[in-house]
Amino acid sequence: MPNSQSDALFILIKTLTKAEKRNFQLAFNKNNTKEDVLFIQLFTTLDKMKEYDEEQILKKITDIKKQQLSNVKAHLYKHLLSSLRQLYKQKDPLIDLREQLDHARVLYNKGLYNQSLKILAKAKTMALGQEEVMLGYEIVEFEKLIESRHITRSLENRAEALSAESRQIEQQLANISRLSTLSLRMYGLYLKLGHARNERDGEMVKSFFESQLPAFQHAQMSFYEKVYMFQASSWYYYILQDFVMYYRYTQKWVDLFKQYPALQQTDMDLYIKAQHNLLTAHFYTSNFEKFKTALLELEGFIRDNQENFHENTRTSAFVYLYTAKINRYFLEGTFSEGLAMVPELETEISRHTLKIDQHRVLVFYYKIACLYFGSGDNNKAIIYLNKIINLKIGNLRADIQCFARILHLIAHYELENYSLVEYLIKSVYHFISKHKDLGLVMEEIMKFLRKYIYANPKALRNAFIDLKDRLVQISQDPYERRSFLYLDIISWLESKIEAIPVQEVIHRKFVNKEKRI
Repeated sequence: MPNSQSDALFILIKTLTKAEKRNFQLAFNKNNTKEDVLFIQLFTTLDKMKEYDEEQILKKITDIKKQQLSNVKAHLYKHLLSSLRQLYKQKDPLIDLREQLDHARVLYNKGLYNQSLKILAKAKTMALGQEEVMLGYEIVEFEKLIESRHITRSLENRAEALSAESRQIEQQLANISRLSTLSLRMYGLYLKLGHARNERDGEMVKSFFESQLPAFQHAQMSFYEKVYMFQASSWYYYILQDFVMYYRYTQKWVDLFKQYPALQQTDMDLYIKAQHNLLTAHFYTSNFEKFKTALLELEGFIRDNQENFHENTRTSAFVYLYTAKINRYFLEGTFSEGLAMVPELETEISRHTLKIDQHRVLVFYYKIACLYFGSGDNNKAIIYLNKIINLKIGNLRADIQCFARILHLIAHYELENYSLVEYLIKSVYHFISKHKDLGLVMEEIMKFLRKYIYANPKALRNAFIDLKDRLVQISQDPYERRSFLYLDIISWLESKIEAIPVQEVIHRKFVNKEKRI
């Protein structure tokens, strides 16, 4: 029996807004045929269900036989998509453009070639104006088909003009395909690897990127060629922890949208993603003033355009906005203030549960755990770290999974659960070793916890000082610095040495504009 996580129709209905549901019901209430009544009954039944249950469906809708159910569901799914298409045609120019192609095809099939060409010409101008190169290519090929098969008495040199257009778009498509593939593969590499762990990782990433990056003339590139090149370059420098170069390419990415302001509306998802990456760059370079400005810009764009957002855009906006808000608390060292947004964040995660991927959930849980740890609430930090540890996600973001376990150990150590720490050290060491992620920072922390679990306060303070000195030295290695991106262990050690809360240490560094490793 299909369940709520695998039944496509059930999931689609659960993601519908009130406006979308009303639009669908109004469309079907016009005719009220027997078939329409069945669709509405099935729709209403599924909408009220919390979990998908076929037996309950058949009990509630007696007119549907068991052998009919799959067909009725398939037809309802199709009608829902048709209803959504009509509703979003005005909001998504690409849907409207594709409808123009359908109209041109209908006219062509009726033998009205000139009318078809007129629609295609208008659609082509719109498509290329919106940088929809793939659609533009499809339109040009349709124009070529009509001109080659029928006498249309078009303008002189029409064949040569179409051929030149076709060749130019073909080249753009080839470039876009290659660059978008490179961007996707760099992102996939990051999800698997995280930041480069050592020189071997760095050389591997560098060799792959340079071998795949085409040599193009930048000035001649179209919008999406540039976008995918900036995206791929951003991921490349992000993986290598070269955050200055990462900032430069994310800024180029955002600036590109300012050169093409219309595309901020036609590709909102990509524009919001660009803003998110720029904010991340400011976060890692600790440029607080530029971070604040970029955050205000993102908030303003979301506020001004949310009425036109699709569900996918709403989910992206939620993820990126809340990530930036949490990062602001991290920069300022105001962890206790950040806790006020956790209930709201939990509600939003639950609301977007069918659309948000596990990677985002993992990152949010880790950031929430860090908020609680930074504020001194280790019990709550452990609750969220346990959520990460218990997630069944394989090797997805193994880096965060490893650091979650380290933070989990430290939180238990803070709570003086020494016997538990002694037990957990072995399992954590085994997990990290399995993922080949045991850097020098992790080794030093593990050795410290193992050696000084039961140390007296005086000896412990000196041990904290020694550990801090060793970690500061280790931080000079560019590949070891990644450990400090996930956990500000130096500030924690300073808090133990000075016997003050860790957020007080971090906030002091923020106010005094001290460099953090």
